[in-house]
Amino acid sequence: MREAIKLAFAIPGDLTTPTGGYVYDRRVLALLAGHGVNARLLALPGSFPFPPQADLETTRAALESVAADEVILADGLALGAFTPSMAGAIRAPLIALCHHPLGLEAGLSDEQAHGLIENERVMLARSDHVIVTSKTTRAILIEQFGVAADAITVAEPGVDRAPPARGGGSETVNIIAVGSIVPRKGYDILIEALAQMQDLDWRLRIVGALDRAPRAVAALHAQIESSGLAQQVEFTGAADDAGVAAFYHEADLFVSASRYEGYGMVLAEAMVRGLPIVSSTGGAAADTVPDNAALKVAPEDVTALATALRRATSDAGLRAQLGAAALEASVDLPTWDSAAGTIADVVRAIHMRARR
Repeated sequence: MREAIKLAFAIPGDLTTPTGGYVYDRRVLALLAGHGVNARLLALPGSFPFPPQADLETTRAALESVAADEVILADGLALGAFTPSMAGAIRAPLIALCHHPLGLEAGLSDEQAHGLIENERVMLARSDHVIVTSKTTRAILIEQFGVAADAITVAEPGVDRAPPARGGGSETVNIIAVGSIVPRKGYDILIEALAQMQDLDWRLRIVGALDRAPRAVAALHAQIESSGLAQQVEFTGAADDAGVAAFYHEADLFVSASRYEGYGMVLAEAMVRGLPIVSSTGGAAADTVPDNAALKVAPEDVTALATALRRATSDAGLRAQLGAAALEASVDLPTWDSAAGTIADVVRAIHMRARR
């Protein structure tokens, strides 16, 4: 029997938060025991990535408390904001989990972006290994952050199997977009594109948290009102797994206008339901969905997005073709257990290296 490795999974904030990064963390945390890793949650303050000094001191103490015979897996939402001086406080082997570099998040000031990039560069160099959720992020860390290629492992998110979407069952095309309302998700671009389609019969349902970026939410509501789309756009707010599944089931078309994705978990969720997809190619999103299952456009290209949405909304045959291709391709998507197994292998290797 293999030795059970002890792991402290350092995650900031509320683990139940309905965002892709937190879904990834809690699904992996729940499955690591099945792969011989005795994982515990090391809860960090929820103020990351911009913690006050008091929260940094709390975090430093939490990291110092981890015994040298454990391994720390630090979620990038926190790790990318650790100050360089904190690197010396860590006694245990350190693995970084980078969903996407914090400094590349949309909506940051130049000063904020620079500070996060420099902190992340230092902490990635301090880490004994780095886990990323896509090949795209791996390439970025190699090219822009100087991380050695052999120090990075890709553990793509899993996806749960689900029945094919039923659709709205009417002439109105039900469009769904899933993700928190934050600048990176490009909802402003989506609304600008949909404003050019008021001659078509569609409704948009946005499923995602409304409390992550209040200014972005307020601006989006104002944009919708000024565009005359208030009767066609619905905000559901955050939803639990059953709620999100129900919204997917009623959809006819999935859209993502994201400026950047570290992987694009919602794209995989749409694929397993056989939904036709219109998607930007920001970050890893370009690779998550095969070309025959989506109409793809460059991020922030409003004209191209409007053209793709018009094609998909007005052509039921095209939607059926894209949906069938998405469902077929979804068979090859990874599982959550395979993601946990990949991470467990890395944890075990780093633990063994530290014991030599």
